[in-house]
Amino acid sequence: MKKHPLISILAGVAVLLLIAALVIPLFINANTFRATLETQLSSALGRKVTLGNLSFSVFSGSLVADNISIADDPAFSSKPFLQARSLHIGVEVGPLVFHRRLLVTSFVADAPSINLVHDAKGTWNFSSIGRNAASRTQESGQETALPNFTVGEMKVVNGTAVVSELPLAGPPLTYSKLNLTVKQFSFAKSFPFVLSATLPGSGLLDVKGTAGPVDQKDASETPLNAGISLKHFDPAAAGVVQASQGISMLADISAQVTSNGQSLTSKGTVQAAKLQLVSNGSPIATPVEITYTVNHNLDARSGQINDLAVSTGGVAVHVNGTYTMTGQQINLALHLAAPNLPIDSVEALLPAVGVRLPSGSRLQGGTLTANLAITGPASAPTIDGPVQVDNTRLAGFDLSSKIGGLKPVAGSQGGTAIQTVRANVNSSPAGTRVDNLYTSIPVLGTATGSGTVSPQGALNFQVLAKLNTTSGVAGQVVGAGGFLGQAVNTAAANGIPVHITGTASNPVIQADLSKVLQKNAGNILKQQILGNGKANPADTLNKLLHH
Repeated sequence: MKKHPLISILAGVAVLLLIAALVIPLFINANTFRATLETQLSSALGRKVTLGNLSFSVFSGSLVADNISIADDPAFSSKPFLQARSLHIGVEVGPLVFHRRLLVTSFVADAPSINLVHDAKGTWNFSSIGRNAASRTQESGQETALPNFTVGEMKVVNGTAVVSELPLAGPPLTYSKLNLTVKQFSFAKSFPFVLSATLPGSGLLDVKGTAGPVDQKDASETPLNAGISLKHFDPAAAGVVQASQGISMLADISAQVTSNGQSLTSKGTVQAAKLQLVSNGSPIATPVEITYTVNHNLDARSGQINDLAVSTGGVAVHVNGTYTMTGQQINLALHLAAPNLPIDSVEALLPAVGVRLPSGSRLQGGTLTANLAITGPASAPTIDGPVQVDNTRLAGFDLSSKIGGLKPVAGSQGGTAIQTVRANVNSSPAGTRVDNLYTSIPVLGTATGSGTVSPQGALNFQVLAKLNTTSGVAGQVVGAGGFLGQAVNTAAANGIPVHITGTASNPVIQADLSKVLQKNAGNILKQQILGNGKANPADTLNKLLHH
């Protein structure tokens, strides 16, 4: 069968192209362009750029450097800012082959290592990259391999970024599997980009948006509009917070970030599992949703939290306020508002903030109100303000049977009804101070006092319990034939000192009977001497206080 002439022609062309692809590189010494590329790249970036041996590939239409190195800002490090074992430099083949004219169309860095450093003033080591590049281009007036410093495409493939601070505050953090694609890059115009990386702790970061033009004074303040998706984020593992701060979660984050170079706005939603907010807290089982809106001033390094809402069970705790960044420290001035929240919905959050109930108990019904100021360094904040609980029941904990020295109230074993508990709470890493404590428990009466909770959870409270003489503990005695004398009645109403120790999970509550007897001895003796045919008041007091 005779071959068709067209097939023969096509085959011949293919052979010629193959021969050209193999032969042309022999006539082009790619290394003759190395000095030009190094000079022009160094000028564009404002950093010394060093290229290794160059070769030319017709098939890929690129020059291939064995390696590349971009110097760091000497104020930060003498080590390279970026190193890569190979760099593919896309070029226009026709002008290169026929006119020895170099026009770069793309850069692809293979498995680069990028060194990112942040100093105490908030400046990054890449802040000076590209500084005054546009003005240098205009002044040069010569043809360049990068006309107007515009590149059709730039890529980082399977890179690694090592992030550290000056002065060193801990081990550097490594971000792996870094992939970046930038289209139509220019220092003078905005450009689209796509970024992905794996964070320490296996978090997965994806960013897509536009950036530019590059800020001529500080590249870190380049305008930006991007959507961010972060999966399986662990803030402690990722180095956002120190593990000693006690903040932990496993979160999925979706956010939108917009910056004009002077201010940055971020709005987002955090779906958090295993949330813990303080060092003496514990992770909670219930998922929590956090929404936020933040406005940040890049120059002042301060910001406004317009609304941060922590939601669970259909209710939300709201946080508003400001923050400032000094060196590597963030200082807070926030306000938390929790107005009349249903306790059944917010109880799941209590372990996250270090609040524990007696073992085997839980709160049922009622409301929680809190207005708290959160101030000081974010790594060790102080939380201060009034907290109040109304009309709830501590199921599974019979308070009357736990007070050493007092006779239990019959029929109260199922739990303790609480009308009101209010206090001013001041909590810091040094411990928690509770002042102006007031408690109203119908079956017992009221109690006032103050106390502390150590960082390890140890309780030390002194309260004065005024027993209810018409019902409850005192009422049982009063109602038993009316034989309680006036002295004992007065002792119960005036108050019994109570000392609370142990821990919140296992409190030890002891009434100080010796002080009651000493304080009321005169009245008891008087009633005993006068007598009126009724029972001995001391015996009656013993019945009241016997446990």
